[in-house]
Amino acid sequence: MLRSFLRAKIHLATITGADPDYEGSIAICPALLERAGIAPNEQVDVYNRDNGERLTTYAIAGEPGEICLNGAAALKCRPGQRVIIACYCLLAPDEVASHAPRVVLAGPDNRPG
Repeated sequence: MLRSFLRAKIHLATITGADPDYEGSIAICPALLERAGIAPNEQVDVYNRDNGERLTTYAIAGEPGEICLNGAAALKCRPGQRVIIACYCLLAPDEVASHAPRVVLAGPDNRPG
C-alpha cells in the first residue's frame, strides 16, 4: 500500500499577479521551483493563508520573483496575499522513515530565503 506524504513546500510566497484570462496554472519564480525541486507541469496545491482558499493546479516557470495564479484559480487570490505551495508523493512503507520533504521559505521578492 502506498501512502501520500509532503514532498516539497514553498512557504509564504507573495502573490504578484492573478490572470483569469490565462489558460491555467501557477507561474512560480524559477529559483523557488529549483530549490523546492518542483518540475514544470507538476501538480501543486495552493493554500491561501490570507483567505483560506485552497486549490489544485500545475506549476509553470514564471519570471524571477513571480507568483501568479492563472485561469479560474486567479479568482481565489489577489496580489499581496501570502500562499503556501505544496506537492506530494506516494511512498511505500519501506520509504517512509528515510523521506524528508524539501521546505523552502520565500524571502523578500519571492526569492528563496
